[in-house]
Amino acid sequence: MPEAPTIDTGNTAWLLISSAIVLLMTPGLALFYGGLNRSKGVLNMMMMSFSAIGLVSILWLFYGFTVAFGDDQNGIWGDLGQYVGTKTFMAETDLWGETGIPLYVFMAFQMMFAIITVALISGAISDRAKFSGWLVFAFGWATLVYFPVAHMVWGGGFIGAGLGALDFAGGTAVHINAGAAALALAIVLGRRVGWPKESMKPHNVPMVALGAGLLWFGWFGFNAGSELTADATTAIAFMNTQVCTAAAVLGWIIVEWLRNGKPTLVGASSGAIAGLVAITPACAFVAPWAAVVLGLVAGAVCALAVSLKYALGYDDSLDVVGVHFVGGWIGCLWIGLFGTSTVSSLVENEGLFYGGGVTQLGIQALSALIVTAISFVIALGLGFLIEKTIGFRTSAEAEVEGIDIAEHAESGYDLSTATGGGGAFAMAGIGSPNSSTAADEPAAPVSEKVAG
Repeated sequence: MPEAPTIDTGNTAWLLISSAIVLLMTPGLALFYGGLNRSKGVLNMMMMSFSAIGLVSILWLFYGFTVAFGDDQNGIWGDLGQYVGTKTFMAETDLWGETGIPLYVFMAFQMMFAIITVALISGAISDRAKFSGWLVFAFGWATLVYFPVAHMVWGGGFIGAGLGALDFAGGTAVHINAGAAALALAIVLGRRVGWPKESMKPHNVPMVALGAGLLWFGWFGFNAGSELTADATTAIAFMNTQVCTAAAVLGWIIVEWLRNGKPTLVGASSGAIAGLVAITPACAFVAPWAAVVLGLVAGAVCALAVSLKYALGYDDSLDVVGVHFVGGWIGCLWIGLFGTSTVSSLVENEGLFYGGGVTQLGIQALSALIVTAISFVIALGLGFLIEKTIGFRTSAEAEVEGIDIAEHAESGYDLSTATGGGGAFAMAGIGSPNSSTAADEPAAPVSEKVAG
């Protein structure tokens, strides 16, 4: 009688840790997006990330996982009855593949990917989306796009298993996927009131940097964790994640320095995200020196790409398209240029610069194009449907006065001087009767002095 499979405690522990830190990426994203936003919409922005955790976790349990990772049925989705959430399948012998990892652990790990992919889209529609519309969209897009695309790329579907496209941790399935949907929603919802004439700068740069730092930390679980085991591939994915991201910080701020005369912390933080995005699909397929070059290219190109919205007229509020969509494409194509079997045996066609011609490059481009088309078209349709039924965009009055109050009846900051001492504003002399301004004339309300 064959011996029952046993749990590999080392692999299981590594994936549990990776799952936890990948989950931390979504609150990190909430801080990153929240800091980039205006103060009067910071809570709404963060709520969209936190609500994705709640909604997508439940969808993933009940049917998302079986759509994405059930046995392939048609190249597009998995066996719809194999892993449904009401089915009892947590037996001692229910392990994922040959890894020795309990099925539930792998399910939890991939759940975190589904969560953050949905949350990424929200940055494109800050300050003007109804929360109810966002929830309906997140439900529909996760169901119709993310779950099937995850199967197509990773679950034995026609992109990964059929075409032979390589995506180690989510360049197509996560970043290109979310970026294409973000562009579609930016088109559906239109421009914010006052954009682009009105300055809409980040309201809290330290929050941006903290969010970027948490994302950077969690990305090691995202990329290195995708090997599922602790081995040499895990090591190369970990190292490439670090050096590519470091190089992208430099690439972004060099462009910023040359273009604007000053490097900024927002630029460095955005450069880090661009590098993390770009290395995601390629982290286990390229050598570290190629990862460094990738980071420099991704940081510089994404720094330039964020200006596309001004040239083309779409209001992608927090540059999801310029960073995630463009960065995802760069990382995806990089495999076709620098992927090599000396790094990973999964690379069957050497990259162009390793003498393999354009075969893998063409496969990578086709896979990115397919995901772009699927996500953009479905997101555009969902967005228009929601707008024409329950409404997706908030009123102009709510947008100008502050979407936090309109949608959630709360504010990220108490700017009132009516109670107490006025907090930090009173300490700074703003709106205080003891300030030099107030000595000569009545103090103006804080709302007139502090731009949202």
